[in-house]
Amino acid sequence: MGKLTGRTAVITGGSSGIGLATAKKFIAEGAYVYITGRREEDLAKASAELGGEVVTVQGDIANLDDLDRLWAQVKRERGSVDVIVTNAGIAEAATLPEATPEHFDKTFGINARGTFFTVQKALPLLNNGGAVVLVAGVGHMLGWADFTAYSGSKAAVRSFARSWAAELMGRNVRVNSVSPGPVETPILDGLFAGATDADAVRAGLAGSVPMGRLGAAEEIAEAITFLASDDASFITGTDMAVDGGTTQL
Repeated sequence: MGKLTGRTAVITGGSSGIGLATAKKFIAEGAYVYITGRREEDLAKASAELGGEVVTVQGDIANLDDLDRLWAQVKRERGSVDVIVTNAGIAEAATLPEATPEHFDKTFGINARGTFFTVQKALPLLNNGGAVVLVAGVGHMLGWADFTAYSGSKAAVRSFARSWAAELMGRNVRVNSVSPGPVETPILDGLFAGATDADAVRAGLAGSVPMGRLGAAEEIAEAITFLASDDASFITGTDMAVDGGTTQL
């Protein structure tokens, strides 16, 4: 029997990177898994990679109507949810002088507002004793030039974990966050896309990690699975840095 056997899980941003790796791990541990994503073609690829053992729901977490549609489908098909992983997010660089209101609103609209309402709208379906895992990021612990809005939005996510852990304690719902360091994902590829020498930038980023390498999406998925399972039954309100020592050494 797997660690998540019999449980229904919803993973936002599940069509690639950390979300897809988490879906794979959850399925292997026996969960019935829903994943969301903005692009149908990416969801189709993810479904094929997962062997069809997943329910895909197209939608943008920044769109409240899409969130309503997601949770209506979960209610109709499963009745409730046991595990929520809020992984959907964006990372776009902008210096403080260059950042526009549109950049700020987009970043906070997805990373902070989208995460907030993903969980709020799920509360009527979330089973007592369930688990919520929010994907934050080490940016909320570091001073990253050019990523002020991103880091601020992830600080909000980390704060949500504390507040919601306290608020949902009476229902025995555990809420924690995970803060990945630099990880090999499509988001990272997008950040390197405009670099003159992307390989050099990637090598420099890896060199900034005390362990001397970038993380793998599967390593973050292992941490998320731990926090979602009964292995973490006495852990709530915490933030787990999975960053090769970046924020600790």
